[in-house]
Amino acid sequence: MITVYTTRFCPYCRSAKELLRSKKLDFKEIDVSDDDAFDALVKRTGFKTVPQIFIGDQMIGGFNELAALDREGKLDALLAG
Repeated sequence: MITVYTTRFCPYCRSAKELLRSKKLDFKEIDVSDDDAFDALVKRTGFKTVPQIFIGDQMIGGFNELAALDREGKLDALLAG
């Protein structure tokens, strides 16, 4: 399962979701716009930025890391494994 932590006005969040949709991948989006949800994300990841993308329990990082995995052909392999 792919989980994407986002906020409504984040351009990198939109780009990450567009990349996943272009690959016809299902994902769960969690909006962390409110303080409690954001605090829980920071506690889980240690990062104060969005998007934060997880494949299963593995944190991938943000949009740049997701796009790099895709460019390098590693995203499909990670999803298959």
